[in-house]
Amino acid sequence: MNVDFQTVWEQLDWDDLTLRINGKTAHDVERARAAPHLTRDDFMALISPAASAYLEPLAQRAQQLTRQRFGNTVSFYVPLYLSNLCSNDCTYCGFSMSNHIKRKTLDEAEILRECAAIKELGFEHLLLVTGEHQRKVGMDYFRRVFPLIRPLFSSLMIEVQPLSQDEYAELKALGLDGVMVYQETYHPATYQLHHLKGQKQDFHWRLATPDRLGRAGIDKIGLGALIGLSNSWRTDCYMVAEHLLHLQQHYWQSRYSISFPRLRPCAGGIEPASLMDEAQLMQVICAFRLLSPDIELSLSTRESPFFRDHAIPIAINNVSAFSKTQPGGYADDHPELEQFSPHDSRRPEDVAQAIIRAGLQPVW
Repeated sequence: MNVDFQTVWEQLDWDDLTLRINGKTAHDVERARAAPHLTRDDFMALISPAASAYLEPLAQRAQQLTRQRFGNTVSFYVPLYLSNLCSNDCTYCGFSMSNHIKRKTLDEAEILRECAAIKELGFEHLLLVTGEHQRKVGMDYFRRVFPLIRPLFSSLMIEVQPLSQDEYAELKALGLDGVMVYQETYHPATYQLHHLKGQKQDFHWRLATPDRLGRAGIDKIGLGALIGLSNSWRTDCYMVAEHLLHLQQHYWQSRYSISFPRLRPCAGGIEPASLMDEAQLMQVICAFRLLSPDIELSLSTRESPFFRDHAIPIAINNVSAFSKTQPGGYADDHPELEQFSPHDSRRPEDVAQAIIRAGLQPVW
């Protein structure tokens, strides 16, 4: 019988981990850099303040591992927002039910228009995104729209409310390839502070979602924390690593993806509780590549064009481009419906050209 991550998480003391990470020394970083396979302690050292002075050698090692495992390819994907309806109230999200924005759920004809516009841009890998609304954007809706969308794209992923194991298995039968589910923060008191109403208040149901995905045999599982939500982004990133290692041990048939979303401006948004600058983001990306060389590291349009152009050649192998974070964004642009404001708004061919100039091959 597999142990759920909940059991592992209960043994992890947030304050103790924070002290241990912040207490790492240059000697610890040197030892981690020399290690052929990183331990948890080594990973702590590489995301610690002490490792900030080692960014250049970390980046060189990360780039070497990325090229070994993935060649010179970088995959493209794009999000399709099906709905901004939401029955949760979250302090950091533009779709929160308390925000007075225009609500929209795409019908079948509108979905096909969006898909046609996305195909015209060249994308083959699609991420379906909704607000969390079980009744109006739940399984009945997914059962209707999956058969419309799946034949049009090479792969189909979702980022929606957590579902049951049986529901994930049903969607897999309808052609689902992957699920992105972010815990937002692994610190329960902070989590409660930012999730005010709705099903998303249930920290433990969300925490157990990747285990349900693994048991349902989902091919790709995406993890991440919303960087800046808690008072220690380093501790949240360490928790993501613990979660990843647990899943890899128990559900080795699945592939894994890590994303690094930093808080971005949105309607009713909040100020970050801990600030991660771009050098620190690069440090964490490199640390994850050294910890698990085979995983997919993904970077979204939340980040600036300058940062993406410099980070992608080092360790990133999956990127979004020209993302519209509102329903109907590709065929009929309505910025007032956005979940958050993307930072990199370049057209996909411009992002592709930047990747080619770096000596890499975009995979559409």
